[in-house]
Amino acid sequence: MIRSLILSFLFWQLILLLFAKPSLTDAAGGRWELLQKSIGVSAMHMQLLKNDRVVIFDRTDFGKSNLSLPNGQCRNDPNELALKMDCTAHSAEYDVATNTFRALFVQTDVWCSSGAVMPDGRLIQTGGFNDGERRVRIFTPCASCDWKEIENGLVARRWYATNHILPDGQQIVIGGRRQFNYEFYPKNGGPANTYSLPFLVQTNDAGIENNLYPFVFLNVDGKLFVFANNRAVLLDYANNKIVKTYPEIPGGDPRCYPSTGSAVLLPIKNLQAQFVEAEVLVCGGAPKGSYKQATKGNFVGALNTCARMKITDPNPQWALETMPQARVMGDMTLLPNGNVLIINGGSAGTAGWEYGRDPVLNPVIYRPDNELGSRFELQNPTTIPRMYHSTAILLRDGRVLVGGSNPHMGYTFTNVLFPTELSLEAFYPPYLDSQFSNLRPKIVSPASQAELSYGQKLAVRFSVTGTLAQKLVSVTMVAPSFTTHSFSMSHRLLVLDAEKVTNLEKSTYEVRVTTPGSGNLAPSGYYLLYVVHQEIPSEGIWVQIQ
Repeated sequence: MIRSLILSFLFWQLILLLFAKPSLTDAAGGRWELLQKSIGVSAMHMQLLKNDRVVIFDRTDFGKSNLSLPNGQCRNDPNELALKMDCTAHSAEYDVATNTFRALFVQTDVWCSSGAVMPDGRLIQTGGFNDGERRVRIFTPCASCDWKEIENGLVARRWYATNHILPDGQQIVIGGRRQFNYEFYPKNGGPANTYSLPFLVQTNDAGIENNLYPFVFLNVDGKLFVFANNRAVLLDYANNKIVKTYPEIPGGDPRCYPSTGSAVLLPIKNLQAQFVEAEVLVCGGAPKGSYKQATKGNFVGALNTCARMKITDPNPQWALETMPQARVMGDMTLLPNGNVLIINGGSAGTAGWEYGRDPVLNPVIYRPDNELGSRFELQNPTTIPRMYHSTAILLRDGRVLVGGSNPHMGYTFTNVLFPTELSLEAFYPPYLDSQFSNLRPKIVSPASQAELSYGQKLAVRFSVTGTLAQKLVSVTMVAPSFTTHSFSMSHRLLVLDAEKVTNLEKSTYEVRVTTPGSGNLAPSGYYLLYVVHQEIPSEGIWVQIQ
């Protein structure tokens, strides 16, 4: 009798365990997939191009990578500080559709460089270290294309600079180490000058800097919001004039490299309104003095705050929010539904060789439209620490490609806290869960690679197998980013003004939208266009607006 009671008790305990509520980790959202154990190079810089391939590179002065150049090619560089003859690649192209990669040949050192995509889809990549500091490199998206380099394509040395595409199709290149100025590419026959930006002098902490890779966003008036260290200005770059000075972030702690937080321009909405608002979100970073403390082996806890500000307000003020976890060296990526993914990084230390500690393995989704206090949602963790020199970018299918992490002077795989990472992972946000498949739209038309004009009335047809909530349909356009060192350059999301949804036939619908009205809102070039239904995005299509 007692034996049967014990067995019965154990049986029901087992049943309770099997059907118990999931643990916190299980209750969190999102899932992970290891795509490649090694692509041979560390993904320090990444850019998605219009052919669904991702250009990836690290630096040439790491020594040998784990990816050989094809056909017996070798890089012969007498100015190289590591290997003057190197038969390995320091750049790769990842094909999203086939989950394959190939070696690319980059000649000069791309370490801590910058870039942006031109209106025609070419990646223009600028600067770097040593013999790469004034180089311009061009990558055209095609099946067999490779890097082309322009010697002395830049006026000034650019190392840790920021690029942004402009409404006229030029790129601006701002700052860099010991460069308190900006310039443009291409020169288009204009003056090959640099233009002084004293704001970068004013935000330069002696011996530390904290103003590298400044956060730069094109405002809706065509001027540039430039954030460095702990404050920002609005730059009229056409007239080399500061037209607005923004307040310092409360607390005054630095948010730029090497105290590396991250930032995004939040989704731009109501594009047909007389006055379009723009809002910036800056998250994480390291407290004042953290860099010098890290050099002494004391790893200060990272910042756990985000600061948010409407940069178009007449009297703009920062509002602080608290993240679930402190984070330095995190990446912020705009998701197709307008939410923000915060991913990668550590919870102590700073950027720099060996200076980061305590990996933050859980991503967080930030919902900007939720009420204050209910905007952050913890996600399921990865198993791979992504510390200094990590990256994350949005893919057309809604996944986020994650790679990189090399906190060392070279490729180091053993006897270190955080080995050099050559792997690629995909993070699947919760909207990709199978339970939402009946709500997920599928774009029927236009076809991918459609050409759009400004202010155009566009009919987007899509299908949904489940019940459609007509008032919860939107169309978004996302500019893919050039991402490195925790900042996604030229990244922006626009919510297109939509008219009512029409039911055409069973499970097929049409929504009429108006494209952005000018290059100030959406610089000319390639974007990912999504239909979003109840926060569940379709797979994107490529569109080119001009």
